[in-house]
Amino acid sequence: MLKLTVDVRGVRFGRGLKRAAVKTARTAAHMEGKRGHHEAALLVTDDQTIRHLNKVYRDIDKETDVLSFPSGEEVFLGDIGISMEKAQRQAEEYGHGEEREVAFLVAHAMLHLLGYDHKTDEDEVRMRARQREILTQAGYQR
Repeated sequence: MLKLTVDVRGVRFGRGLKRAAVKTARTAAHMEGKRGHHEAALLVTDDQTIRHLNKVYRDIDKETDVLSFPSGEEVFLGDIGISMEKAQRQAEEYGHGEEREVAFLVAHAMLHLLGYDHKTDEDEVRMRARQREILTQAGYQR
C-alpha cells in the first residue's frame, strides 16, 4: 500500500482534505499496479512557495496549482507540491468542493509520478481519461 507523507506549510489543510489526498494517491497507485510498499511525499503550501519551487525547478516564474517530481525509483515514487490557495480558487471557479479539487490535483500528480505525461495531444487524452477513472474509483467524480 502507498504511504503518502503529507507536509502542510502555511495553509489550512484539514483532516477531510488529507483523507482525500491519501485516498486518491492510494487509488492511483493501486490502479497502476503498484502493489506492496511504495511511498510519495506531498507538500501542501501557499502560492508564494509553489511559485518559488516552480521557478527553481522548472525555470517558470509563476504560481501553479500542482507540481510533481518523479523519483525514478521503485519504492519512493516522488514528490508532489500543491498550492492550497490556488486549489481553493479553482474549487470555487469550477463549482465543486475543496476535497474534489485536492483529489483532482493529487490524481494528476500521481499519474506524473507513475510515468504519464501530456506533452502530446494523444498523451493528454490518455492521461485525462485515466485521471477520471481514478477520481471515479476514489469517489470524487464530478
